[in-house]
Amino acid sequence: MIQQANQINEAKLIVIKIGSSSITGENIAQLEFVCDLVAKLKGMQIDVVVVSSGAIASSADLLGLTARATDLPTSQAMAAVGQARLMAEYQRKFDKHDLVAGQVLLTVENMENPKTRSNALQAFSRLLEMGVVPIVNENDTVATQEIRFGDNDGLAANVSSLLSADLLILLSDVDAIYTGPPELADSRPIARISGEQDLENVSISGTSTGFGTGGALTKVSAALKTSSDGIPVMLTDVKNCHLIPDKEFTHTWFEAKNKLES
Repeated sequence: MIQQANQINEAKLIVIKIGSSSITGENIAQLEFVCDLVAKLKGMQIDVVVVSSGAIASSADLLGLTARATDLPTSQAMAAVGQARLMAEYQRKFDKHDLVAGQVLLTVENMENPKTRSNALQAFSRLLEMGVVPIVNENDTVATQEIRFGDNDGLAANVSSLLSADLLILLSDVDAIYTGPPELADSRPIARISGEQDLENVSISGTSTGFGTGGALTKVSAALKTSSDGIPVMLTDVKNCHLIPDKEFTHTWFEAKNKLES
């Protein structure tokens, strides 16, 4: 953990990703953990970009809905309502730290088209220069079912690559990747992963519960993609935010390709 803490302390830019299930519904209070971590890192002179799910889930109670919509127009409408509410919640939490949140909504097309990708990079750079904390989400209001990231783990990997981040932190409702289902007594957390070969005997599956999508499978996929781009990844429970970067806690560290720690 000492070397990993050093990498965090020496970072200039960190991307943090948080999923819907960790900051909405009964877990809404955990959004403060994320914002407190952002403020802590900013206090260390580290720029931070947050990739945040939660727009659709944030609108459910306002619109009288209790389950994920099965049709695209309803999902788009929920995203339009919920994105405003989600940003308002972030700004409320940031107010006590005198931080300003800025909304960035992206689609797959934005990231694949050279011109719009360059424009997105310029926008991020200017926001960070101004001291703003970009809050990134997929633009669900205009994204189609055929062309979308599918989950914000993939979006976080793309944003990390775009910005040449020094670290991607994946915050979840589990504290690590385990050798088996975390609820089983004989499953053990995997501390370090240097590549796909370390997962050959590990069973990992995707899940979709409530308003969240993805699960461990998409997180591992995003982490392997990001680490192969030369950016290390830390996966841990959102409840461990207050322990980052200087305390011991259970997590999985994906080593960056060609930057492996000794």
